[in-house]
Amino acid sequence: MNTQRILIAEDDADLRDLLQDDLEDAGYETKLATDGRAAHRLLEDANEWFDLLLTDVRMPGLTGKELLSAAREMRSEIPVIVITAFGSVEDAVGMVKAGAYEYLTKPFESSQLLPLIERALAETAAQREQVRMRRVLPQTPPRLIGASPTMQELFKLIARAARGTSNVLITGESGTGKELVARSIHEMSDRKGAFVPVNCAAIPADLIESELFGHTGQAFTGAKQARAGLFESAEGGTLFLDEIGELPLPMQPKLLRVLQEGKVRRVGADAEKEFDVRVIAATNRDLEKEMRESRFREDLYWRLNVIHLHIAPLRERPFDIPLLVEHFLRKVTRGQQQFAVTPETLAVLTAYSWPGNARELENAIERAVALADGTMLLPSDLPERIRSSGQTAHLLAQARGQRLTLRELERETF
Repeated sequence: MNTQRILIAEDDADLRDLLQDDLEDAGYETKLATDGRAAHRLLEDANEWFDLLLTDVRMPGLTGKELLSAAREMRSEIPVIVITAFGSVEDAVGMVKAGAYEYLTKPFESSQLLPLIERALAETAAQREQVRMRRVLPQTPPRLIGASPTMQELFKLIARAARGTSNVLITGESGTGKELVARSIHEMSDRKGAFVPVNCAAIPADLIESELFGHTGQAFTGAKQARAGLFESAEGGTLFLDEIGELPLPMQPKLLRVLQEGKVRRVGADAEKEFDVRVIAATNRDLEKEMRESRFREDLYWRLNVIHLHIAPLRERPFDIPLLVEHFLRKVTRGQQQFAVTPETLAVLTAYSWPGNARELENAIERAVALADGTMLLPSDLPERIRSSGQTAHLLAQARGQRLTLRELERETF
């Protein structure tokens, strides 16, 4: 028995009642709207939920096209099927290009409508489930996106880590969002000071000590005046040491001592100064391997790795891809234009291995938006490297022929 709920927006009473009878006989729950405005009010109601919208094109008060636009803004996860008279097929085609799932021309049989509804619900099940999870799950850390079990576990650890002051080590491949995790820990904590990021790989080896600890006016040639270091700048807040695996070996015992003593001494100074700074470090390197090969100090590793958070690569959590696509679409367009991805495009995005992780996905979405002819993002709008990978090409062919759901794509891929 189906438990999905369908909103029917139709001003023709006879057709409205007929649709209700057919859908309820098939096991669906239905809610009726006598025109576009009534349907709009139901979509606005936070206490109402729907899995699919079935709407006429031409209705008094609010047209099907206007209702589609509102639905995509308020309930973007809900598929929309358009029913239209022969004379308004052009309008229906325009609605499909604007994001509707499909259209049917009157008169039609239940044998045409019911398989279409079943297919639309199957293909959007993952997106609707993700929206539902966002509504019922505990508060997601700021800046972070993910509904997969892996990410939900990470969110719980972030919330727990934010309550304390212990050092944190974040590991993960490039592009997984290590700085976003660090910022989330800081923003969810009670620390009132600044979040100060520093890329250890970007600072020359002979300058990193003065950058971190500061220096006096005559500490070295070229030091014309005293300067506070990043530890002092982060007072009361968080110092984020990105790419900690790139920290030069001679600098590592100096950082270790500062972390152990809770005091910092500017280069060229005699006195030490206590500080209140939480240190979060991140790396895409295997630090345990670096220790075995004498490129990273074991004592510094354990001083930094009080709380360890690992971010799984995107290829291990394809369930998060639709959410990230939705987020990047809003980010790229600054919320000004509505775009949608076809099932084939989602198949390509889900099957690709994403060696550059979320950063590469954002780049691909920005490119697709820039090249798209309309508001539907097609596989041809994606970079060739994504479209041409072996597994992607295989699943794209399957998606075109069988209309695989996201869950089926995951099973095929992993």
